[in-house]
Amino acid sequence: MNLDLPGPQAVRKLAPGRLVIASHNEGKVREIRTLLTPYGIEPVSAKELDLPEPVETGTTFFANAELKARSAADLSGLPALADDSGLCVEALGGDPGVFTANWAETADGSRDWNLAMCKVEDALTAITPAPSRDAHFVCVLALAWPDGHVEWFEGRADGTLTWPPRGAVGFGYDPVFVPEGDTRTYAELDPAEKHAISHRADAFRQLVAAVF
Repeated sequence: MNLDLPGPQAVRKLAPGRLVIASHNEGKVREIRTLLTPYGIEPVSAKELDLPEPVETGTTFFANAELKARSAADLSGLPALADDSGLCVEALGGDPGVFTANWAETADGSRDWNLAMCKVEDALTAITPAPSRDAHFVCVLALAWPDGHVEWFEGRADGTLTWPPRGAVGFGYDPVFVPEGDTRTYAELDPAEKHAISHRADAFRQLVAAVF
C-alpha cells in the first residue's frame, strides 16, 4: 500500500482539446505526446507556452506532480498533466528517488545525466564490491484542471541496473536500467517497446481507463 496516495474522489473525464504537458524536459514531453496521440488531445508543453518551472518542494512523487500540474493549469487556464518520476535503487534505500533529477545537477544549473549515472554507480560500489542492483522506476501523473480538481495515477517498472551505460535512445537513467524480463536497457529498446512496458506507460494505462 502506498501511504502517499491521496484519498479517493469522483473521477472527472477529460474532454478532447488542448492539454498542457507541465514539463520542460523534452524527453518526457516527447513520450507523453506519443501516448496521448490516440485520444483526440492537443498537447502543448509548458515550455511552448513560456510557463515557468515551479520549484519542486514536495517530498513525494505525488506532491511534486500535483504542484507542477496545478501551477500549469492555473497559469494557462487549461487542464494540465504533470509527471514526477524517478529511479529508486533498493541498495541505496530508495535513492535517488524523488531527488532523481537533483543527482544530475551541475554547478552551472544544467543537468548532466552521465554525471547522475556515475553518482549512482559510485554510491553502489561504495557499499560493497557486489551490491544488489535491484531497482525500479516510479511515475506519478497528476492531471489538474483550472478549478483545482486533480486526479493521480501511479505506475512502476521493476528491473536491475547495469554498468557501463548502454544504448543511445531514451533519456535520463535509461542507459543503465534493464527492465524485468529483458536483457536490454531502456536506451536500447525501440521507443514503441519502451512505451509498452515503462513506468510512464503503466501510469498512462490507468489514466486512460479512468478519464477517457
